[in-house]
Amino acid sequence: MREEEAISMERTRLEKTTGSPTRVTFLGSGDAFGSGGRLPSAVHVGDGERGFLVDCGPAVLPAMRRSGVEPSTVELILISHLHGDHLGGVPFFLLEEQLASARQAPLVIAGPEGVGRVVSTLAETLFPGFSTSIVTFPLSFVELRPLVTVELCGVGILPFPAIHSAASNPLSLRVETGSRVIAYSGDTEWHDGLIEASRGADLFICECFSYHGPKANHLDHSTLVSKKGLIDAKRIVIVHMDETMLARTGSLAFEPAFDGMVIEL
Repeated sequence: MREEEAISMERTRLEKTTGSPTRVTFLGSGDAFGSGGRLPSAVHVGDGERGFLVDCGPAVLPAMRRSGVEPSTVELILISHLHGDHLGGVPFFLLEEQLASARQAPLVIAGPEGVGRVVSTLAETLFPGFSTSIVTFPLSFVELRPLVTVELCGVGILPFPAIHSAASNPLSLRVETGSRVIAYSGDTEWHDGLIEASRGADLFICECFSYHGPKANHLDHSTLVSKKGLIDAKRIVIVHMDETMLARTGSLAFEPAFDGMVIEL
């Protein structure tokens, strides 16, 4: 089945569902290199009225338009680590909300140590004068500390130290929203924190960069297969795949995501 047909069928099914389910929309499922033409990392979680982002890659705004996700409903942006393919869309998001939407609702951006400094510097670099402009809405930055649970915008977040480029201050995340739990590896090699992060989770979104491994700073298919018995999640979906993974999407041990994919929890 073509990905476009799968998206259409899933949306039709969701429209027939009563109540307000938690919907997970993969705005961007790709790596930093655009492998397979996929957009950089960004996932939206929400119920149609309010929601949050897990990572915010550079193409987040067009991805939101295509998926019918309204930026003004986003109350919180979670950043797993300080690399451009995971936070490069934040300045564009802020500009859109300030100028195009005239947002007034508060926005919280939470991530590893240095997230506020990096986002502010990036915004000023991309849009000179941004730092001196008057922000039309309350904007706050929260630094997440490994193994310290916080609640932001009604979302519980437990970060775990990840193994990636040390300068990016990488985190894996366990997120609780309502009665649902979503685990997110971020970019990382295997670490045992992923066992606890994904324990009993309704959904574990896990990067699986390459088919052959091990790979420095990233998970690979063979490693993830060897650790599968340790992962106690109801559903595992893999993202951030390179060409060696995309060439095998029909025969992988895990369910691959694609841009625009929607999961109802």
